Amino acid sequence: MSSSAGSRVVVTGATGNVGTSVVRLLSQDPGIKSVRGIARRVPDWSPAKTEWSAVDLASDRANLAERFEGADAVIHLAWAFQPTHDPATTWRTNVLGGLRVLEGVAAARVPVLVHASSVGAYSPGPKDRAVDESWPTHGWPDAAYCREKAYLERTLDVFERDHPEVRVVRMRPAFLFKWESASEQRRIFGGRFLPGQLARPDLLPFLPDVPGLRVQALHTDDAAEAYRLAVHSPTARGAFNLAAEPPLDAAVLAELFGSRPVRLPRTAARSAIAAAWGMHLLPASPHLFDAVLRLPLMDCARAREELGWRPRWTATEVLEEFLDGLRQGGGMNTAPMHSGAVG
Repeated sequence: MSSSAGSRVVVTGATGNVGTSVVRLLSQDPGIKSVRGIARRVPDWSPAKTEWSAVDLASDRANLAERFEGADAVIHLAWAFQPTHDPATTWRTNVLGGLRVLEGVAAARVPVLVHASSVGAYSPGPKDRAVDESWPTHGWPDAAYCREKAYLERTLDVFERDHPEVRVVRMRPAFLFKWESASEQRRIFGGRFLPGQLARPDLLPFLPDVPGLRVQALHTDDAAEAYRLAVHSPTARGAFNLAAEPPLDAAVLAELFGSRPVRLPRTAARSAIAAAWGMHLLPASPHLFDAVLRLPLMDCARAREELGWRPRWTATEVLEEFLDGLRQGGGMNTAPMHSGAVG
């Protein structure tokens, strides 16, 4: 895809956790001529070769074809996690906004679309073995996040059928963390008043061991590298799982924190989350908790073999960096990533 003059890439959701890593990597890539970052609010942060456009994907007035004109690739990352109590609002940004991105790609005749799907798009699956990209993507219907990711997978099926000239890549990463994302993710999942200083081993002598709580993680910069490789690879199409080893469960986390795992029934853990969510004390919903317990582990052989992708950080290294970010109020100079007070 790349020409001798370099490629022009547009990134939606460019100021968030993944977007900032993708924009940074692309700006450092000699094969990239320019990057246009699209976000609701233009940041002060501006890497080399990057220009910004303020666009709200949830708005009917969003004219993305104009912003996509002349682009060699669009990387669609924009996503709203909140408000979890109002799924109609996230649907407008995530699903209707995603449809506007597809319409803009087609209208501007962009030859490559790299779409941010997720492990959350997968149907419930095994925790004792890894599944490849052929595993069904119907999500967990009770969780808005999974429902929206799965809906966009079906939308992409239709888009690929109707626009075979567009090379479509679907990235399905595990949970993504980095030092700079700590404050944003604390607000999204734990609430703005949750003290980041609680992420200290000496304050966690016991760690809840909930059946099914075994998930994968990945450093955000490693995910961004997969997006960069997909832009440059002329044969990369379809879905790619992205995750680091080892899977994170109570045993791994207890060793990391120097804590002792204590068995906690699913019903007890869910009831506590549901009560806190119902009182608007916790942004993360019990529906998402249900989904996490059912997510399959992912086999990432296809990304290694076809993209030449390898994660640089292990999952435990990722979590250690993230926890350090929680304690220190890690962030960046963009609206979604600002640090601010830690609890």
